[in-house]
Amino acid sequence: MMNILQKKVMSNQTFTKKKFLKLDIKKQHKKLSEIIRQIYEKILLKQYTEHLFNHYFQICNWIGIDLINTEDLKEISDRYHFHLKKADVSLKEHNLLPVLRSIDGKNKELPFLENAIYLDGLRSAFNVGNIIRTVEALRIGKIYFDERTPFIENEKVQKTSMGSYQLTKCENQFDLKDLPRPFIGLDTSDKSISIHEFIFPEKFTLILGNEEYGISNKMLKEIDYLIEIPMLGFKNSINVASAFAICSNEIRRQKI
Repeated sequence: MMNILQKKVMSNQTFTKKKFLKLDIKKQHKKLSEIIRQIYEKILLKQYTEHLFNHYFQICNWIGIDLINTEDLKEISDRYHFHLKKADVSLKEHNLLPVLRSIDGKNKELPFLENAIYLDGLRSAFNVGNIIRTVEALRIGKIYFDERTPFIENEKVQKTSMGSYQLTKCENQFDLKDLPRPFIGLDTSDKSISIHEFIFPEKFTLILGNEEYGISNKMLKEIDYLIEIPMLGFKNSINVASAFAICSNEIRRQKI
C-alpha cells in the first residue's frame, strides 16, 4: 500500500502544464519542494528515482528553472531549500544532507539494542518523528505506541522522522506485559535518579510521557525506576524528544 507521502507525490504527477502554470508562484514552488523531498527520501532508502526526476525536470522546463545534477546531494539539498524559500514555507525540520550522512555512515549495519521505548500519550507528531530518528540513529531499541500517540502512518511523523520510520521497528498492537522489565520512566521527580548515576540494565523498557502532564498515572504504577536529566537552569524540564535524545546518548555510551 502507498503511504500518504507517496499518494501526495502521485497527485503532483497528474498536473498538466496548463493546470500547473495557473497556480500562483508560491504554490508552484511548494509542489516542487514536495517532489524534491520525495526524491531525497527515495535516495535515502536507495530506491528508484528516475521517474520523479523526469517529472521534476519537466516542471522546471515549464517555468524556466535550470536543471540540477541528479548525483550531487548538496545540489539537491540546496534546490529543496530554494523551493521552500520561494514558497515562503518555514518547516521545523527540513535539513537533508546531515541525515544522509548519518544514515549512510559506517555504523548503518549496527544491530538495534533489545530495549523497548514506550510512548505514553504523546500528542505531538513532531516529537514522535524526532524520537524515531533518535532511535534509528543510535539503534536504541523498538518503539511501542499507546493508542493516544500518533503512529507511523501519520504524515507529520513520517516527514519529521526523515525516512527513519521505515528503518525502525514500531508497534501499536501489543500487550504491555510482554515488554521487557524493568520499566524505567524518564520524568522529573523528587525520587528520580540522574541518568549519569543510573546504570542501565541489559534489557529494559523506557517510558516517555505526555508533553504537558508527563507519565500517566496508569504507567506510574508500573514503573520500577524513575530517572531524570539534571537541570541547571530555571526551567524544570525540556522537550520530551530532546530529553530522549540526551538519555539515548547516555544509554548508548554505557553499552559501548
